[in-house]
Amino acid sequence: MKTIRWGILGLGKIAHSFASDVALVEGSEVYAVASRSQEKADRFGATYSASKCYNSYEQLAKDPNVDAVYIATPHVRHHQDTLLCLKHKKAVLCEKPFAMNRSQVEEMITTAQANDTLLMEALWTRFMPHFKFVKEELASGRYGAVKTLTADFCFEADFNPEGRLFNKALGGGSLLDIGIYPIFCALALLGKPDSFEAKAKIGKTGVDEEIEMTFKYNSGTTAFLNSSIVKQTPSTATLVCDNGILVLNSRFHQTDKITSILEGNKIEHDFAYTGKGYYFEIEHFANLLRENQKESPLMSFEFSRQLISMLDEVRTRIDLHYEV
Repeated sequence: MKTIRWGILGLGKIAHSFASDVALVEGSEVYAVASRSQEKADRFGATYSASKCYNSYEQLAKDPNVDAVYIATPHVRHHQDTLLCLKHKKAVLCEKPFAMNRSQVEEMITTAQANDTLLMEALWTRFMPHFKFVKEELASGRYGAVKTLTADFCFEADFNPEGRLFNKALGGGSLLDIGIYPIFCALALLGKPDSFEAKAKIGKTGVDEEIEMTFKYNSGTTAFLNSSIVKQTPSTATLVCDNGILVLNSRFHQTDKITSILEGNKIEHDFAYTGKGYYFEIEHFANLLRENQKESPLMSFEFSRQLISMLDEVRTRIDLHYEV
């Protein structure tokens, strides 16, 4: 098995979780890391035994020994950092949201195709066992049609106007950071809505601190979705179907517990995993690279287009615009 040598751009909290899980994946290693601060790069690199620690993203992108790059920079940098790596023929796993808008995503996809290089949006929930189970259960038909999906992702963040969550210049707000998860859940399980409603609370820094969305489907299905960075909720997802109920327990995007109720029988399903939960997307991406694939069948370009388009439409509806 070929060892995939990973490079990591952006060394914040999520990069630590990703790097620690790389060590759990057979045939993957953290080879190079990059930060604008050499001290930060050296410290991060020492923690995860990286061979190279760079103080520029371009240096990492040019390193001939790097096979794949995980992009964990702020949202507003995803587009430019992805293009940089693709133009140096590096396979790119870019953290969600893929970019700030549909046009940026299209350029990323076009660049990947022009360079014959693998590109995938890193929305880890799609690859986790609990989510695969839910998709399979719904596809089995045993639960009947979905009547409602209720999904929330909310937490009370420490207010820092310069931090990434509240700083509009960094693509802050609840929608792009965590509201993307309930939307992803609806799109992946129910498809694109036929109509939707959205309302938001815009905070003093100009970002959406809270957002509520209702997706409506001509089939009669309704999805109630919300996110917030100023209040705490259980962050669960519940599917009420004609014949039963499926509950993705807290926090639904990374849970290892699913509750199913079918024909009066309640079952607790355990999907315990080792590490932070990034293992599954890392393994999937590494296998795609070994197989010389250019696109993921589980997180396809078409799905990423659909997701960013939905985010764009919601932002337009709540009159939230970023300078990009």
